[in-house]
Amino acid sequence: MQELTHYINGAHVKGTSGRFADVFNPATGEVQAKVPLANQAEMDQAVSAASAAQPAWAAVNPQRRARVLMKFVDLLNRDMDKLAEALSREHGKTLPDAKGDVIRGLEVVEYCIAAPQMLKGEYTDSAGPGIDMYSMRQALGVTAGITPFNFPAMIPMWMFAPAIACGNAFILKPSERDPSVPLMLAELMEEAGLPKGILQVVNGDKEAVDAILYHDVIQSVGFVGSTPIAEYIYGTGCAQGKRVQCFGGAKNHMIIMPDADMDQAADALVGAGYGAAGERCMAISVAVPVGDDTADRLIEKLVPRVEALKVGPYTSGDDVDYGPVVTAAAKSNIERLVQTGVDQGAKLVVDGRDFKLQGYEDGFFVGAHLFDNVTKDMDIYKTEIFGPVLSTVRAQSYEEAIGLAMDHEYGNGTAIFTRDGDTARDFANRINIGMVGINVPIPVPLAYHTFGGWKKSAFGDLNQHGPDAFKFYTRTKTVTARWPSGIKEGGEFSIPVME
Repeated sequence: MQELTHYINGAHVKGTSGRFADVFNPATGEVQAKVPLANQAEMDQAVSAASAAQPAWAAVNPQRRARVLMKFVDLLNRDMDKLAEALSREHGKTLPDAKGDVIRGLEVVEYCIAAPQMLKGEYTDSAGPGIDMYSMRQALGVTAGITPFNFPAMIPMWMFAPAIACGNAFILKPSERDPSVPLMLAELMEEAGLPKGILQVVNGDKEAVDAILYHDVIQSVGFVGSTPIAEYIYGTGCAQGKRVQCFGGAKNHMIIMPDADMDQAADALVGAGYGAAGERCMAISVAVPVGDDTADRLIEKLVPRVEALKVGPYTSGDDVDYGPVVTAAAKSNIERLVQTGVDQGAKLVVDGRDFKLQGYEDGFFVGAHLFDNVTKDMDIYKTEIFGPVLSTVRAQSYEEAIGLAMDHEYGNGTAIFTRDGDTARDFANRINIGMVGINVPIPVPLAYHTFGGWKKSAFGDLNQHGPDAFKFYTRTKTVTARWPSGIKEGGEFSIPVME
């Protein structure tokens, strides 16, 4: 069985803690590798290497740092198929979806090639008599990121690309469920010319997370995962004086107005609700048709589409719509919540509980489920299921529909399908959610805008990628300069005033 490693100071390093986690093939249920779980000493080793390498990297001008990212983009494209296959093998998502995972990360790397422009400061000539004033954006030092299993390529690149472009060193603690792709990305960055110690991968669980949070050298921490862990990391990291951004859970609503194109809405819901087996923080998990007639028409369109979904291993190629979920525990949790929905009175219109895939009976496959007549007091409405389950909550008016999304504790993404511009504009302006789609079911911004939710979906002042990333990974220093010529002698005892 393969034993994976850490990647520290430019080399693959075997774990020394004596603790390991199993890495499964979700399609077969078999353990295919073991990944080491780091202790404090291993984290200290990575931080020491990062501290030694970072000052010289920060001294490299932004244009030359950007050239490393340019080369990295070329290498990502060269190894796209290899990365996607490794990702699918450990996560379970289809190959097209795995390539999309890599590409959405690549797009952020491309944006970060603009580091020379994004890191420019401001300058004021003659702010006072003989005085000039200017600002600089400077690297934080050693930074870290804790990333989830569902996007093992994209989210690491969302974090380490801007951090490194800004002149920081970065320590990545990826999910222990699918760690191979992050290790491959670190290798490619060094092949692209990144100095040793600037990007390192330290695998682990909570012990590694706490080692990051309490290490006094690490200046910032990024996290994506569940809300309870996001709250823990945000509170602990801030208490240690770190800059922290954390992104948590979601329960994304899609409102369907009576005037919507019902075929378009149904297609959007199926792709957004069941793609990647629902293991996306931007998945649509709640459909909110306005009016019973709209709901009836929507369900009529959805049922045959959901029933026709093809579930299987990534090795089946284009014949599969989605694959298994990531672990047996995830499968059991989804099945438990589905049963809870039935017990609490929701109507299970498409029942995937008996789904079995011949030849893959031990895999973590979950059939597609579609609920109708879900109410907001039910567990399947309140909880992020993170599986192929779509709940339909009928609203009798637009105001009731928008109220459902606004009152929910999560505020990651939302969408509305309508032909009416006034309704769409009102929705976009009023909704208290971070990312909004208008006839777009998964409104993930492109790399040059920022990604982030509201309410209990995000903690911290700055979002991921876009201009916010360069703000998060730098500090602003403002310099006021006056040269000796013309300066009068004697001290000044009042507050300086620029006259």
